[in-house]
Amino acid sequence: MKKNKKNFETKFWAGFEAGNPFEASDALFDFAHLDYYKRNLTQAVIYSFKEEICSNNTPSEIFIFYKAIGSFLKIYYSLHKKSSKWKVKEPVRTEDVFHLTSLTKEEYDNPFTVFQKAFAETAFKDFEFFLAEIINLSLSPCKEDWNIDLMSPYIHLIKMLDAGELMRERGLEKIKK
Repeated sequence: MKKNKKNFETKFWAGFEAGNPFEASDALFDFAHLDYYKRNLTQAVIYSFKEEICSNNTPSEIFIFYKAIGSFLKIYYSLHKKSSKWKVKEPVRTEDVFHLTSLTKEEYDNPFTVFQKAFAETAFKDFEFFLAEIINLSLSPCKEDWNIDLMSPYIHLIKMLDAGELMRERGLEKIKK
C-alpha cells in the first residue's frame, strides 16, 4: 500500500515541497534562524494591539512569514502525533540552554512535552486561526476590540519554536521496543 505524503506547504518559502516532517523541519530552520521567527511573531502580536500597521520593508515578507509558521505548525503537529514512536536524542552539552530560555528543564529534556501541552490546551485549527488573526490585525490600521485570547497561543508558539529548534539540533531517533 502506498503511503500518502503530507503536504507541509513548504513550496511558498522553501522553493520545494518537502516529503516528510524531518526534511520540512530542516528546510524551515535552514530558511531562517529561530530568532527571525520569534521576532516576527512578537512584532505581529505587538502590532495587533496598535492602530499602526506592522512596518516591514516588503509586504511579501509578512506573507512568507505567515506561510512558514503555518508550515511549522503542520510539521510539528505531525511529529507530535508520532511522538510515541520517536524520542529526542540526549544533549551532547547541557550548558548551551540559554538561547532556549522559554523552556523549563523538563521541556528541555523532552521537547515533545511542549507540543503535547500546547495541542492539549489549544486545538491545531485554533493555532491556525491565531496566526491568521494576528497577521490580519497587525496589517490593519484599525484598532479592534476583540474578545479572543491571543497571548496563550503566542506563548505556546514561542515555546514550540524553541522546542522545534532543539529537536532539530539534537535529532530524533526511533524508540526501540
